[in-house]
Amino acid sequence: MDLINPNCINSLVFPTNKHRQTNKCRNVIFTSKESSFRLSTASQRGERFSTSISASDASVNGVTTTPADKKSLELVKSSKAMEQLDIERGVCVPFRKYTPETVRNRVLESRGAVISLMSRGVEIVWSLGLYWSNLMYDCLVGRDKEVVPDRARQLRNLLCNLGPSFIKAGQVLANRPDIIREDYMNELCILQDDVPSFPNQVAFNIIEEELGRPLEAVFSKISSQTIAAASLGQVYRATLRETGEDVAIKVQRPEIEPIIYRDLFLFRTLASFLNGISLQKLGCNAELIVDEFGEKLLEELDYTLEARNMEDFLENFKDDPTVKIPRVYKQLSGSRVLVMEWIDGIRCTDPQAIKRAGIDVGGFLTVGVSAALRQLLEFGLFHGDPHPGNIFAMRDGRIAYVDFGNVAELSQQNKQILIDAVVHAVNEDYAEMANDFTRLGFLAKGTDVSPIIPALEAIWQNSSGKGLADFNFRSVTGQFNKLVYNYRIRIPERFSLVIRSLLTQEGICFTLKPDFKFLEVAYPYVAKRLLTDPNPALRERLIQVLFKDNVFQWKRLENLIILAKENVARMSSNPALRVKDMQNLKSLQVPKKLDLTDTIKDGARLFFTDEGIRRQLLLALTEDSKLHIQELVDVYRLVESDIDMPSLATEVVRDFPNVIRDLALSWSDSVLSDR
Repeated sequence: MDLINPNCINSLVFPTNKHRQTNKCRNVIFTSKESSFRLSTASQRGERFSTSISASDASVNGVTTTPADKKSLELVKSSKAMEQLDIERGVCVPFRKYTPETVRNRVLESRGAVISLMSRGVEIVWSLGLYWSNLMYDCLVGRDKEVVPDRARQLRNLLCNLGPSFIKAGQVLANRPDIIREDYMNELCILQDDVPSFPNQVAFNIIEEELGRPLEAVFSKISSQTIAAASLGQVYRATLRETGEDVAIKVQRPEIEPIIYRDLFLFRTLASFLNGISLQKLGCNAELIVDEFGEKLLEELDYTLEARNMEDFLENFKDDPTVKIPRVYKQLSGSRVLVMEWIDGIRCTDPQAIKRAGIDVGGFLTVGVSAALRQLLEFGLFHGDPHPGNIFAMRDGRIAYVDFGNVAELSQQNKQILIDAVVHAVNEDYAEMANDFTRLGFLAKGTDVSPIIPALEAIWQNSSGKGLADFNFRSVTGQFNKLVYNYRIRIPERFSLVIRSLLTQEGICFTLKPDFKFLEVAYPYVAKRLLTDPNPALRERLIQVLFKDNVFQWKRLENLIILAKENVARMSSNPALRVKDMQNLKSLQVPKKLDLTDTIKDGARLFFTDEGIRRQLLLALTEDSKLHIQELVDVYRLVESDIDMPSLATEVVRDFPNVIRDLALSWSDSVLSDR
C-alpha cells in the first residue's frame, strides 16, 4: 500500500511546526526532521504490499500460495477498505491510529488474549442473541409493531450495559437511517454516555503520571467532585498555581484502551459474517462501516488529537469576535489528560438563565447558525457532537464550544459537491442531485440512480413548498431516512455527523426560541458566500444559480443580494459584538456593508474574457426582444449604498493590466483552437 494514495485530493504537507494544517493531511504529527525516516519506512511497507498483490495475481493463475502470502492478501484486502474511505473523503491520512491490522496485533499480543476474547465474545453473542430471539418471537406471534417502543428501550439499555464501545456504537446508530429503523433511531437519540464516575484518587494518579509531578505543584486547587462523567473520561475544575487561571481537566478512564481495542476486534470479526447482507442492503461491506466507526473512536480516545482539534478551531475562528474556543495548555496535556481554559458560560439547556443574563436569544442563535455554517461550508472542519452540553452562551452574547474529541472533516471536493447539491436543488435538477449522492459516497459507483430521482423530487418539493415558516431539517431528514432505508444507500460516517450536527443545533434553536426560523439565517449566509467568496469554484456555482435553461434569472439575483445584505445587517448589529476587549481588537470588526468589489471585478473580467458568459449576459439584457434596463437599474439600486465608486474605480484601473492579459490569452486560445 502506498504511503500517499494517488487519488487523494489534498497534497501531502509536512509542517515544520507542531500546528496541523486544516484540510491538509491532518494526521501528520511529526516534524520535517522525522519525515525522511518515516517516508523510507513507508516506502519499504509499500514494496511489501506490492509483492502481496503480485502473489494474489499468481494465486489466480493457479500458483500455490503460502500461508505468508495469504496473510499478505488479508492485509491488502483490509488496506483496500481504508483506501476506499480515503478516496471518498478526499483527504489523505498517511499515518492513522486505526487499521484492522493494528487492532488485531494489539489485541492478540496481550496476555490472556484468547481467554479474554472468548469470554467477551460469549457475553456479546449471548446478550445480542437473546435480544434477537425476542425480536424473532415478536414477529412469529404478530406483535412486532406494537412492542417497538419497548424493544427500542430494551436495545438502548442493552448497549449501556455492554460498556463504552457499545454506547458509542449506539450513538452512531442513532444517526444511521441506512442501518436501523427510524423508530429505533429516535430511542437511541436519547442514549447518553453519562455513566458513574471512577474514584478521584485514580483520576488524580493518572493526571500526575501524565504531568510527571505532583498535583500540588501545578494546581492550587481542584474540585473534589467531577463536573461531568462520560463513557471515555471525566472532567474536573482546577486553578493553575502559577497564573491563577481556572482550567478544565479532562481525564481518561483507566485501562479503557485495551477494552476498546478488544471490542473493535470483535466488532470487525462479527462484521465479516454480515458482509453479504450489508452488500445487498447498503452496497458496501459491513467491515467498512466498522472501520469508519473504529477510526473515529480511537481518534476520540487520543487526547493529543483533541488538543490539535482545538488549535485548528482557534485558528479558524481567530478573526471572528462572535465565537469563543477554549485555549489548550499543551505543556500540561498528554494522551490521557487534557487541560484547557475553563468556559464560564451558560449551558444551552437553560433558556431561562440565558434570558436572565440579558442575552438577546435571537442574536445568539444567529451567531450559532452562522458559526455552524462556517465550519461546514468554509472550513470543512466541524464539531461532530454539538449537543446542548457542549455549547455555551457567553454573557457577552458569544457562542462557546467545548469537547472537541468528535470532530469531522470535509475535503474541498466534498464541500464543492455539497454546494453543487444546493445549486441543483435550487435549479430543481433532481437527476444531478442523485449523481451528487454517488460522488459523495452515498451510492456505490455504477448504481442506477433513476429510481431515486422521483423520491428526491417528492422530498424537496414537499419541503420547499412549505416556505421558510414551516421548513425544518427534522422533517426533511425524516423523509430522507425512509428513502435511505428503502434503497441501497449508505450514509458515510462524516455525513452522518453533518446530519446530526444540523439536527442538534436546530433542536437547540427551537428549545431557546420555538418560533426561530433556521433557514432565515442559513439562506442569507449562503447567499453572501455565493456573492462574495473569491473561490473560483463558488464563482462557477454562482453562475449556475443565476442561469436556468440558459435564461438569466434577474429575480434570483435580486433575492441573493437582499439575503446577503440581510446577513451583513444581522451580524453587524448583533449583541454578540459586545465583547469587553473589543476596543483592543480593531481587526475583529464585522463588516457593516456588503462588499461586492471583488465580485464586480471578477464579473467584468469574465465579461471581457469569456465569450460564452459575454453572450449569455448580452442575451439576458435583450431577451424577449426588449432591453432589460429596468432590471439592471433595480439591481444597481440594491447595491448602490454598498459600493464605494471611487474605490471600485481605483481597483478596476489597478486590475486593468490583468484584464488585458486575460483578454489576450483568451483571444490567442480561440485563434489557436480555430487552426
